[in-house]
Amino acid sequence: MSAAPLPYETHHIRVLPWRDAVRTRPAMYVGSSGPQGAAHLVHEILQNSVDEALAGAATEIWLRLLPGGAVEVEDDGRGVPLEPVPGLDRSALDVVLTTLHAGGKFDQRSYAVAGGLHGVGLSVVNALSSTMEVEVRRGGRRALARCARGALLGPLEERPADGGRGTRVRFTPDEAIFGAVRLDRAALERRLMEQAFLLPGLRLHLDDQVEGHARSFCFDTGVVGFVRALAAERRLLHPQPLHIVGEHAGHRVALALAWTDAWAEETLSYVNSIFTRDGGAHVDGLHRALLSAVTGLAVADARVHAEAELGVDGFDVREGLTCVLSLQMAAPEYEGQTKALLTSASAAAAVEAVVAPALRALLEADPGLADVVVGKAVEAARARAAARRAAERARYQSVDAVFSKEVYQQQFGVRSKNWHQSARWITDQDILGAHAAAFDGPSDALLLDVCCGSGVVGASFRGKVGRIIGLDLTPEMIRMAETRLDEVVQGDVYDLPFPDNSFDAVCNREVLHLLPRPERPVAQVFRVLKPGGQFIVGQLLPYGAADTPWFFRVLKKKQPLFFNNFTEDDMRALLSGAGFVDLQVTEVLAWEDIDTWIDTWETPALERAEIRALYTRAPAEVRRAHPFEIDANGRILDKWRWLIFSCRKPA
Repeated sequence: MSAAPLPYETHHIRVLPWRDAVRTRPAMYVGSSGPQGAAHLVHEILQNSVDEALAGAATEIWLRLLPGGAVEVEDDGRGVPLEPVPGLDRSALDVVLTTLHAGGKFDQRSYAVAGGLHGVGLSVVNALSSTMEVEVRRGGRRALARCARGALLGPLEERPADGGRGTRVRFTPDEAIFGAVRLDRAALERRLMEQAFLLPGLRLHLDDQVEGHARSFCFDTGVVGFVRALAAERRLLHPQPLHIVGEHAGHRVALALAWTDAWAEETLSYVNSIFTRDGGAHVDGLHRALLSAVTGLAVADARVHAEAELGVDGFDVREGLTCVLSLQMAAPEYEGQTKALLTSASAAAAVEAVVAPALRALLEADPGLADVVVGKAVEAARARAAARRAAERARYQSVDAVFSKEVYQQQFGVRSKNWHQSARWITDQDILGAHAAAFDGPSDALLLDVCCGSGVVGASFRGKVGRIIGLDLTPEMIRMAETRLDEVVQGDVYDLPFPDNSFDAVCNREVLHLLPRPERPVAQVFRVLKPGGQFIVGQLLPYGAADTPWFFRVLKKKQPLFFNNFTEDDMRALLSGAGFVDLQVTEVLAWEDIDTWIDTWETPALERAEIRALYTRAPAEVRRAHPFEIDANGRILDKWRWLIFSCRKPA
């Protein structure tokens, strides 16, 4: 029988003063009571200054990180009005500091477009800050307001006028709400850089007075320059990004896009200069416009009809696309105060109406460009269809696949540019240390790090062996490995370019599951080892029968080259089948940030979304077997199970 219900009477109803309401439920206003929420405070104040630039009133913005955790944002805009608000007998500055839903952005008389909408930015930051001071220069006056946790500490202080204008806000996020805050300077720099691209000519400055770092941003290239910067490490399939601007029903659209040789799509969307992390109606309109413009071309019709089964869809058209969409509109509607997702239905129609005809005209005017864009989409559809057919065949028979050096070189050549930032496991010291700890051989041993990548695995044996040689297919990885190993050779794991009985030890990590017929490279390792030589190999594996199918789906969606569904028993059988003996296993558990792990060149946006869905919708039996966490901000952390296998070639 269930417990008796708790009492619920009129005296249980509470009416919270606005400051208490904000401080009791800060995530409702800034998304989180952790570091992300503290960063949102900065974004709220910064956006007020950006809105002044959108209104044509500000030309320069300063963001300063000060000792003691304080942050200061200053602009040269119009300044918050200092005169009394009619009917309230309080200055406008007092009102916007201490009243929710008060401000000048509820109509288009002061701001035609603005990022701020709800009149909560300055007051919410005030409520969630241990101290705040706001200095305003306006109309020959200079005044200062001091606050603490949402309360005004006294009347406005008049200061000597200096002839300037603008608003300066200094605040300290309240440690009682957010804990000890360490703002991510790189993320703030990126925010300023974005605004400099979105608002050409606006000068933005970051001054980190704690670490002595300063940087300024000002661009005149707009969204086209933004796309060039995003695609700097990719090869564009056409000479210049495409640029589309237009207006429809009061919505102003600016779009730059470029197709690259990458697999993943990167689309950044903004409304009134605010980043809409989760997209929304404007992105839906963009997607419809792209699909209709590309598939409506005559060259597309011919290609698609030639292979009717392809069924080119939006994901195919957007494969490899780098894109920035900036929309300016009055009174946008969002899913919440943090403005991550636009819900204004009019935005979808406006973006589609501007982009679809303009893009089609650009493609029709340049047959070479049209051929490249359509060809990219058709190849993506063909690959998708081939993968589906292969999956269907694999249910009944094994497929005789071969190792594609070209695909491997292309993928890991691109990945090398951010290799060590793409996953924690690559440089995790516990995993690397377990490899080195497994070694039991002479101090002058000759070690081969096969498929060495950046060389971090081989380098972990430094001081335990005499000489370390690496081998990899990709020139980019070889250049990285040469900084860590004694020598690096370019070669094929299926035909190691070394004589029999050459090495005292061979190491490898997390490569065998990418290789068709893995028994062949394992046999090559066996061949080049001296009698009695040691093979140390690390592999990421599921925990058991309950999470095995689920985890393999996660891996396959992230990594198109994923080929072998190894379990621990499979790995044992693979090694013993090659002739290795004296098998020993060490388990290492390491937390991995899944959002970082899937944010890579080879993982398309669709697959990233599906990977996240696999975690959020994981069945109970998987959750019991496979430990992972999803925090309040949606961040996914998975405790990965690594097994380090040590075995020997018989003496």
